[in-house]
Amino acid sequence: MNETLIGMLLLAAAAAMNGSFTLPMKFTKNWNWENTWLAWTLFALVIFPPLLAFIVLPRMHDVYAGGSATVIKVALFGAGWGIAQVLFGLAVDAIGIALTFSIVLGLSAAVGSLLPLFQLHADRVNTPGGKGIMLGVLIVLIGVTLCAIAGSKREAATHTATGSVERSYGKGLASALLCGFGAAFVNFGLAYGRPLIDSARALGAAPVWAPHAAWLPVMLAGAIPNLLYCIYLMSKNRSAGQYGRAGTAFYWVLAASMALLWFASTQLYGIASERLGSLGPVLGWPSFMSLIVITANAWSIATGEWKHAGKSPLRFMFAGVAALLLAVFVIGFAGRSL
Repeated sequence: MNETLIGMLLLAAAAAMNGSFTLPMKFTKNWNWENTWLAWTLFALVIFPPLLAFIVLPRMHDVYAGGSATVIKVALFGAGWGIAQVLFGLAVDAIGIALTFSIVLGLSAAVGSLLPLFQLHADRVNTPGGKGIMLGVLIVLIGVTLCAIAGSKREAATHTATGSVERSYGKGLASALLCGFGAAFVNFGLAYGRPLIDSARALGAAPVWAPHAAWLPVMLAGAIPNLLYCIYLMSKNRSAGQYGRAGTAFYWVLAASMALLWFASTQLYGIASERLGSLGPVLGWPSFMSLIVITANAWSIATGEWKHAGKSPLRFMFAGVAALLLAVFVIGFAGRSL
């Protein structure tokens, strides 16, 4: 089995976990969104990353001491990604999960793969493989556009059925677009954190765990905007007291399970990216985003979110998923010729 195929299979597993990590939120109904998201942030971005780094990165101090400029750059990407996560929450509140998810991941797939291709591998842009990757990204954008249309139709059908008031779609759309660009920063952290990864390997880290040297500053920096926004919302909504509600102690376990699914998916993405070689962020990111959208839509059907949407939104959604599957195969095939 060649390395590209192994990498793509690992990407599929990572996407399945990432597309599933929000499911436990359906069972934290006695907490506000900010309560659950704060608990998730603490586990996923503050506790798990340093713990894993302590276990898998020997001479961790030397890894970062020898690359302080890279650490700062990667941390800035992480902070940008953290701000994007805040915008994601605002977009979901304004235009709904399905539409936000499709717009954000589509833009992230395009930006997160094409910028590293043009900046780090400019000599390969005009090769058959480079053109194949650009074609694959175009198909990703087509797929997420179809999913976005499906999500918009579903939201409209739901609003009509429930009589809900109209939300601020202009602000929500702007938040989703900005988030789509910012969400790619997490991939930039991995792409531009290559010196940290190489240093970790040189200092004894196993190749499979070396990418965590770049993930750690990304996640710690990304935690800051998330924590600040959740604290702001808890102050505004007076929701901090919900942590003391009877029967909610198990919610911390649910938040930890969310964090474990998400954190494991990011680590597996890093491993898969390494399997794909120096072009891992270029090949892997759009495939990862596509597979997450597919997983999330599958769960949305399984949990009844499309039950009252009608046939038209489902047709658009299935067409979008088919395009995303095609994009994964096109990008994987293009990667074999690079």
